[in-house]
Amino acid sequence: MLFNRPSPNLVERLANLENHLKDEHPDLVQVLPTYRKLDKALYRLGLLANDESLATRITWWPLISVLGTFSSGKSTFINHTLTQKLQKTGNQAVDDKFTVICYSHHDNSRTLPGTALNNDPRFPFFRIGAEIEKVAAGEGRMIDTYLQLKTANAEHIRGRTLIDSPGFDADDQRRSTLRLTDHIIDISDLVLIFFDARHPEPGAMQDTLAHLVSKAASRADRTKFVYILNQIDTTAREDNPEEVVAAWQRALAQSGLASGRFLCIYNEDAAVPIESPTLRERYRRKRDEDMAEITRRMDEVEVERGYRIVSALEDAARGIEGSAIPELDKALDRWRKMVGMGDVAGAVLAVVAAVLTVQAIGWDEIMAFFDSLNGLVISKIALAAAAGVVALSWHYTMRNLMARRVADTLTQKFGAYELNLKTAFLKNTSMWRSAYKGSIAGWSKGTQALVKEVLSNVETHIQRLNDQHTDPSGRKAKELAAARAEAEAKATQLAADQADRPLVSQEQAATAAPAGG
Repeated sequence: MLFNRPSPNLVERLANLENHLKDEHPDLVQVLPTYRKLDKALYRLGLLANDESLATRITWWPLISVLGTFSSGKSTFINHTLTQKLQKTGNQAVDDKFTVICYSHHDNSRTLPGTALNNDPRFPFFRIGAEIEKVAAGEGRMIDTYLQLKTANAEHIRGRTLIDSPGFDADDQRRSTLRLTDHIIDISDLVLIFFDARHPEPGAMQDTLAHLVSKAASRADRTKFVYILNQIDTTAREDNPEEVVAAWQRALAQSGLASGRFLCIYNEDAAVPIESPTLRERYRRKRDEDMAEITRRMDEVEVERGYRIVSALEDAARGIEGSAIPELDKALDRWRKMVGMGDVAGAVLAVVAAVLTVQAIGWDEIMAFFDSLNGLVISKIALAAAAGVVALSWHYTMRNLMARRVADTLTQKFGAYELNLKTAFLKNTSMWRSAYKGSIAGWSKGTQALVKEVLSNVETHIQRLNDQHTDPSGRKAKELAAARAEAEAKATQLAADQADRPLVSQEQAATAAPAGG
């Protein structure tokens, strides 16, 4: 059916995505057809509109987000990573926008408005304006006040995307800003959360810790969060600098993070002088160790990104049968009971109306009326048809009313991938569907087989990713060693062949040279 197929605009968008993946991330091109298969199953169920795709609800590029409190050194860290001064820095809030930073071959950095992100499906804020509009009316049209895109000719971010967030102050944050924060946390491969060691009272940061730590502690992907205590050099002047770090660690533990571990860093160029050579060396050694850990985690996002994209497929596929279908079943069961009660109420009303009619007109008059119809078959059929029409009208009026009532309790953004539970439910309550029995619309054997096929493909994709990064049997190492030995043997033989060739004397060369050469 046509409504089970992607719209022409979506087909074009997915084709553009495929072309970009071929150019920049060819290892993921094979995953895209599996997303299309799962889309097909979701179209059949009504959980996804045909101008939408799960493939456009995730970011295909490795994404690193940098969050934290005001003046915690986020921008300084990003400038250090890029080896250029791209972001403004200072002790006060210097930027109130989310800044998406990506690689560009142009020598000069360019700053583009939020519209560049809102309308390009390759970036992590595609159509985010519509989401902001739902949170705060009118704000969605002011996307440029929330977002900006910056380019940098920096090799360290080639193939990656960085997001620098405005300083986090939960007491003053607008709901739309929090919505953006939650969005980038959801789609990021790595989340670096910065705190300022110059604020020795973490108790004053409880609101921030609650939003950035407590929620993260209960997430399945909590390992992607790295907590960084920046500007740790300022604690060198404390009588007991270890106690400052310990206080922050306790604050993390109280917010639900079991390990409560911080990576401690500082920027050498902006550091306060540490007079003691021993203490200075100790701080530098700790900083270098933790910076190496951060760099390692950033370098790993390329690998983690592939697994994230494939895992999203598995989560969505399993979520259909494990979550969406049961929710639809419950909603339909509730609706059917309400329709049944409505039909019973209609029957009761019909009986009451009949009794009142008899009382008002009298039984003899009613029987006389029916006697007058004796032999008039058409009149009797018309009367029966009229009664049937009234009964059907009552039934369909009640089922539509109850369907809208139940649908109002359902969400259009169910689960992590924001499936449209409300539309799927309404598809099952159309006039052609029975209100008393029947399976869920679209959940046929063919659809179930399609979901199983997606899960099977997920296993294949994971194995292919594993093959790129692991070699349990050592077969690849042997093949590589054999190929290297073969190449060395060929090089040795070529050198030997060249050595065996007779040298051409100068006289022979002169004789062989063309005249006038």
